[in-house]
Amino acid sequence: MRDCGLWLNRDKRIVGSIPGVQIGDVFFFRMELCVVGLHGQPQAGIDYLPASQSSNREPIATSIIVSGGYEDDEDSGDVIIYTGHGGQDSLNKQCEHQKLEGGNLAMERSMHYGIEVRVIRGIKHVGSVSSKVYVYDGLYKILDCWFDVGKSGFGVYKYKLLRIDGQPEMGSSILKFAETLRTKPLSVRPRGYLSLDISNKKENMPVFLFNDIDNDHDPMCYQYLERTVFPVFVITNGSNGTGCDCVSGCSDGCFCERKNGGEFAYDDNGFLLRGKPVVFECGVSCKCPPTCRNRVTQRGLRNRLEVFRSMETGWGVRSLDLIHAGAFICEYAGVVITREQAQIFTMNGGGLVYPNRFSAKWSEWGDLSQIYPNYIRPSYPEIPPLDFAMDVSKMRNVACYMSHSSTPNVLVQFVLYDHNNLMFPHIMLFAMENIPPLRELSLDYGVADEWTGKLAICN
Repeated sequence: MRDCGLWLNRDKRIVGSIPGVQIGDVFFFRMELCVVGLHGQPQAGIDYLPASQSSNREPIATSIIVSGGYEDDEDSGDVIIYTGHGGQDSLNKQCEHQKLEGGNLAMERSMHYGIEVRVIRGIKHVGSVSSKVYVYDGLYKILDCWFDVGKSGFGVYKYKLLRIDGQPEMGSSILKFAETLRTKPLSVRPRGYLSLDISNKKENMPVFLFNDIDNDHDPMCYQYLERTVFPVFVITNGSNGTGCDCVSGCSDGCFCERKNGGEFAYDDNGFLLRGKPVVFECGVSCKCPPTCRNRVTQRGLRNRLEVFRSMETGWGVRSLDLIHAGAFICEYAGVVITREQAQIFTMNGGGLVYPNRFSAKWSEWGDLSQIYPNYIRPSYPEIPPLDFAMDVSKMRNVACYMSHSSTPNVLVQFVLYDHNNLMFPHIMLFAMENIPPLRELSLDYGVADEWTGKLAICN
């Protein structure tokens, strides 16, 4: 990506906020920070503009990573005592005095000129591939700088940083709050919970219902569906099919891989690698177990979701867990009806969801044409127009409360597994980016009501 000029904010290194990066954004790898320009050093904790690139011909610090790598660091959230870099051995033990050069000098110069720095915290996280995540916590001012003898007996530079007022809540604080919510919701929020599971244990994970704004409890008035209900003719006419003979799980070259155009849609962690017009998951005719890598969406909900009341969007949905980009979230479930039934339903004033209107964000997911010059876009057979509607007027699931956005963080991927009728796929939802806990999930429904600018389904 760097060789192709796809690293952002590199030609002109940015001091201060990075366009498009919000406080609270979470990254699973340090290289992600480099790609978006948040922190340009793959290893060093201080990133800075060298004197040759600075307007005043002096080095200027742009960002730091606080992750407990130095024994003399002190972190109380809004106030940080940060240790400069240098003088450590391969085991991160201080073995010599630090020098006022490079990033250390840049921090001192930023303090002198009153220039703020970005702070990213590295936090241990069980669900991360690297056992750690990096969360952007906003801008800090450097108030003081001094040379001190550290715990190891060697001289280190220390910097006192104070978080600038008026910024959104720190992402690291939200991660800790969400962790408490997952285990002791009522102790953290004694008021506001209408239900601790509106699915009534139909889902693998509880679906919370929270409203601390008004007396509306509308989601409790519907029957909860964990899966879409198809007409009988869809299942009976599309149930005849062949499957793979894999015993322990699908492998390269098996029948189901060929059915998906010669490559599986998911990696070994269950993340969507490349969007397709339709993903063929292993079904009833396959011999592979439920743990097969090609049965991702059939395993149901994996994150604790919460339907919540919002002043901006009415009802919305957020997760209490950190969701990895490409991870399966849930199915968009309702009762499938034909076009003829939909016309009658609409005449009676009912609200319907039309799957063919969802924006085709899947086509952008996994497109590597900008990175590899010789990349050949996969060719997939066209699927028939989705000529059906979904009735969610009496039965629905958590997905039906997701708000509309023209810049969503959730995409729709059509999936087949329990039948082979291409005209009636399951509507599965995947994360388009790393979604921090308590950030609202949003979809591009494609067509909004021209009067309200909001989809009818969004209540």
